[in-house]
Amino acid sequence: MAGFNVRSVLVTGANRGIGLELVKQFLEKSNPPEWVFATCRDSEGERAQQLKNLVSRHPNLVIVALEATDLASIKAAAARVEEHLKGSGLNLLINNAGIGRNGTLESETPENMSLVYTTNVTGPLLVSQAFLPLLKKAAQGSNQKGLSCRKAAIVNMSSEAGSITNPLIWHVGQAIAYRCSKAALNMLTKCQSLGYEGDGILSIAVHPGWVQTDMGGFTAPLTVDASVRGILNVLPTLSEKDNGAFVSWEGKVLPW
Repeated sequence: MAGFNVRSVLVTGANRGIGLELVKQFLEKSNPPEWVFATCRDSEGERAQQLKNLVSRHPNLVIVALEATDLASIKAAAARVEEHLKGSGLNLLINNAGIGRNGTLESETPENMSLVYTTNVTGPLLVSQAFLPLLKKAAQGSNQKGLSCRKAAIVNMSSEAGSITNPLIWHVGQAIAYRCSKAALNMLTKCQSLGYEGDGILSIAVHPGWVQTDMGGFTAPLTVDASVRGILNVLPTLSEKDNGAFVSWEGKVLPW
């Protein structure tokens, strides 16, 4: 991770879990980004307190209100980030915000299916659309050849639970809406890789592991710290050969 020099990064769903740890580890780097944008739904409320504590020590951290299911909120967030960047682009967009539900084949509801899909798939699509001009600007302003997370990239936080070939931990919970949403997010990532490659933007889906978070449960085998350290070690190794891929926190290519 020491060689991972990225000028600006934005993390959605950054007030807890993996998102919060991503922000912390970016800030703790010996060569931290010039700007770290941390988004959450309620940027002024109690849920953002840990982020607000970090701001007092890290002037390069900016907390931005963003509700991933609200287009007006997304557009307002993009405008605020653009103001801070002062003409430069956004190098790295990490679509981390997401929700999970534990519905089974027998109990799953239309409401759950719709809510989870809207948050986990439509949200990353809309956020990526809103920040695309800034990602393009970063790519155009870079003297690096090829594709990379240092230049311009969209990282979608997926899950192997959405793998059709290997649906992770089915025995623990069916989580129908969540699994279907992550399979769809993987397809969105593939579509983004095809659509944005010509703009110099890398698109990747990342499985963070089964992690000890509110969503993953605290019997999960992987700590948040270890997962994020793995992710931040993998991201700088990715290039055009990985565009559109589905990779784990350890850098392994996973089956769709």
